[in-house]
Amino acid sequence: MLFKKIIILSLLMCVLSLNAQNPIVQTYFTADPAPMVHNGTVYMYTTHDEDETIDNFFTMHNWRCYSSTDMVNWTDHGVVASLKDFKWSDKTNGAWAPQAIERNGKFYLYCPIHGDGVAVLVADSPTGPFVDPLGKRLIDGTANIWHDIDPTVFIDDDGQAYLFWGNPGLYYVKLNEDMISYDRTVGSNGIFAVEMTTEGFGEHIGRDGNMRTKYTEGPWVYKRNDLYYLVYAASGIPEYIAYSTAPSIKGPWTYRGYIMERAPHLAFTNHPGIIDFKGNSYFFYHTHELSGGEGFKRSVSVEQFEYNADGSIPLIIPSKEGVKKSVSNLNPFARVEAETIAWSEGLKTASDNEGGIFVTKIHNGDFIKVRSVDFSNGAKSFKATIASAAKGGKIELRLGAPDGQLIGTCKVKDTKGWTDWRTIESKTKAVGGVHDLYLVFKGGEGELFNFDWWMFSR
Repeated sequence: MLFKKIIILSLLMCVLSLNAQNPIVQTYFTADPAPMVHNGTVYMYTTHDEDETIDNFFTMHNWRCYSSTDMVNWTDHGVVASLKDFKWSDKTNGAWAPQAIERNGKFYLYCPIHGDGVAVLVADSPTGPFVDPLGKRLIDGTANIWHDIDPTVFIDDDGQAYLFWGNPGLYYVKLNEDMISYDRTVGSNGIFAVEMTTEGFGEHIGRDGNMRTKYTEGPWVYKRNDLYYLVYAASGIPEYIAYSTAPSIKGPWTYRGYIMERAPHLAFTNHPGIIDFKGNSYFFYHTHELSGGEGFKRSVSVEQFEYNADGSIPLIIPSKEGVKKSVSNLNPFARVEAETIAWSEGLKTASDNEGGIFVTKIHNGDFIKVRSVDFSNGAKSFKATIASAAKGGKIELRLGAPDGQLIGTCKVKDTKGWTDWRTIESKTKAVGGVHDLYLVFKGGEGELFNFDWWMFSR
């Protein structure tokens, strides 16, 4: 009986690795997704739950960024900002849910520091380096800076930018065009408090037994077809995702219902992000599935959805399959970063002294899955850049599954250093068409090698 259970579990894990797309990052715990579309690429900013928690609470020191051009393969850009970027703050924990936006060629990352309010960083590139332009927090003047969290930023059609935030209240300011200051001549020293009505945000019974609106935290503001949407974590702990709409960014808001209800693999918190990309709509959220149910170790997931004809958002069911179809195929004949991943097992990413990201912690049996790889013009050889201070190993190139058709094997030797990079090459069987590619790592005990990039040749 025990043997049968082991076989069944092994088959189940194989099926999951074949079909799973969620969570979309497996190398780190990520949460609070903030997707931004720029020049045909989705840049997703996330918080980072550390592998080891302190005092059984959120342990978050920095913000990470991932990008995709096809919505199934995500490239890791590493840590793009951290609490250390804010010299004026003494907080060493609390890098909570951010959001980024581009304006006039600059990229602005709005960062909540738990206990120190909302701050802002600016960069010339969506992946940084980001710097602190103010030397102090951006938002100043609310009653409790511990509640100044979860900023969401939006630029309206007339060019006016708005920043919303807050738990348990909801506030906003009118940002100036420089995006690092706001108009203090309006509202209460520039800050508006949204009226939390049951018509605008529904109602539920809180843990204290009192009736309150469903709005909890994590607002996400955007506009579609002349309708303003405010999506947010709702109904206390455990959190649902709900939304409200309005004819104006200033309201009045009308409660529209839940977008995502509870599910066993969702964390006790949740955080929404919604974008349109290449003709499709996508809903970002997070789960605790990768950590096996630890609510302080969360992971970002994505679902594709369609708006209803009246502009309403349907109820979205969180799935393990995630995005079923890529919006474009991956070109294997140009350099592909090893940290471009649809799914992986047993791996981490790291950076070298030059700031380059690479795949590390590679052991026997680990693998990378890359979806929708277009071999239409035929491939005859494969090369990769690797480094090893061990005995090395090999990279098996397989199609469709970790044990799928073997089209080539690339042998990796000791390079005398974990960042002493060498490019290696091997022949492959002739292959054409579009396939999911598995790079399966084989070798002896311990860490085998580090992996920087790969490409095929015709």
